[in-house]
Amino acid sequence: MQLNEITHHPRVVIIGGGFGGIELAKKLKDKPVEVIMVDKNNYHTFQPMLYQVAMGDIEADSIAFPIRKIFTGQKNYTFRIAKVDRVNPEKNTIDTDIGEIKYDYLVMATGSDTNYFGNDELKHRTMAMKSIPEALNIRSLILQNIEKALVAKDDVERDALLTFVVVGGGPTGVELSGALAEMRNYVLTYDYPELKKEDMKVYLVEGKSEVLAVMSPQASKKAKDYLIGLNVIVTNSVHVKSYDGCDLVIDDGTTIQTRNVLWAAGVKGKVLKGIPEGVIVRGNRIQTDEFNRVAGYINLFAIGDVAAVVTPETPDGHPGVAPAAIQQGKHLAKNLIKIINGEQPEPFKYFDKGSLATIGKNLAVADLGKIHLQGFFAYIIWGVVHLLSLISSRNRLIVFINWIGSYFSNNSGSRLIIRKYDPETMKTE
Repeated sequence: MQLNEITHHPRVVIIGGGFGGIELAKKLKDKPVEVIMVDKNNYHTFQPMLYQVAMGDIEADSIAFPIRKIFTGQKNYTFRIAKVDRVNPEKNTIDTDIGEIKYDYLVMATGSDTNYFGNDELKHRTMAMKSIPEALNIRSLILQNIEKALVAKDDVERDALLTFVVVGGGPTGVELSGALAEMRNYVLTYDYPELKKEDMKVYLVEGKSEVLAVMSPQASKKAKDYLIGLNVIVTNSVHVKSYDGCDLVIDDGTTIQTRNVLWAAGVKGKVLKGIPEGVIVRGNRIQTDEFNRVAGYINLFAIGDVAAVVTPETPDGHPGVAPAAIQQGKHLAKNLIKIINGEQPEPFKYFDKGSLATIGKNLAVADLGKIHLQGFFAYIIWGVVHLLSLISSRNRLIVFINWIGSYFSNNSGSRLIIRKYDPETMKTE
C-alpha cells in the first residue's frame, strides 16, 4: 500500500463526479483516507432533468453545481479537472491529461454514454442527451429548425423541419416526447403566430412492445395513453434502420422525413482503457462482485451506471438509475473503511424506492412498491422527489420558480439560441 507522505493514509481515487462518486466522497469525510476525485467537468449534473434544459424550460445552471463547492471544508478531499486516458491496474496508477495519478484504491464511477449499437451513421446524424452541452445543442437545433421552417420555400423541407422524432420509449424518451408535444400545444402558436399546431408533428419510436417497459404494466399503458392524448404518434415494436439527415427509415417499411431525430434508445457504460475485456459484460458494464469490487482485483471498484453487480440474485446487475448509484456510493464508503481496517466488507443490497416518469402537466406515472399512481398526484410526487434531489437550495429555488411560472402560464422558460449548432459538423458557433 502506498501511503501518502503527508497524511500517511491510503489514497482513494474516484473517477467521475456523478451521483455515485459524489456520495462516496461525501461519506469518506473525516475518515482515515486521502480522497482524490477526477472529472473532465468541474460541475455535477442532475441528469434526470436534462430534457427540461433541452426544451428551454429551465436554464442549464439550474441542474449543475460546482463540485468543489460541494466539498468545501472536507480536508481529506482534492478535486482535479482531468480526462482519464487509461487505468493501469498492474501499477496502481491512472494516466490523465494532467499526468499520472497513483492510487491505493480506485473507484470507477464514470457513468454511461449513449448507445448507438454500432451504427456510426446514427451517431453522427442524431442528437443525444447525456450531458448539458448535448441538451443545449438540442435546444438550439429545435429553435433553429423552427426558424428555418418559417422561411422555407419548399413544403417538403418545411414539414421535415417541423417533424420531431424521439427514438426510445424509456423514461427519457417519454419525457422528451411529452415536452415536445406540450411545446407544440401551448407555446408554438404564441412564439410563432405564423404556424399552426398541426404544422408540428411529434413521433415516438420504440423497439419494445410498450413504452416505459421498465415500469409496471399500469404505468406503461397510462403513459402511452397520455402521449396519444397529447397527439404524439407512438410506434412500438419497430427499430430504426438508417437516417441520412432527412429520411428516417424504420424496419417496418416506414420512412419519416425529418430534420430532428433525438436519440434516447439506449445507454452503455463508459469503460476506460486498461480494463480487461473479460470483466466487461452486457451493456458495456464492468462486472463486480457483491462488494462492488471488479472481478479479479482486490483494490479496483466500480459503482453506478458503469457497474454490473452480478450475483445469483442479480444476474444482470442493478438498474442504471441515480438511486442505485447513490446507494452504491454510500455503501462502498463503509466497505472501504472496513477493508482498510482488515474487516470483512458487507454485500451491497439495492433498495428499490420506486420509479417515476412525467409526460406533461398533471400527467405522470409512479410505481411505489405495490402502489401505482397516475395523473396529478404522480405529477406532484415526481416534482417533489426531483426538487429534493437537487444538490443545493439555490438550484431548488430556481427550478421551483421556473416550474410555477410554467404551470400557470403554459408559456415560460428560456427559448434562447445562445450558440448555433451545425448538425453537419456537430459543432457550435
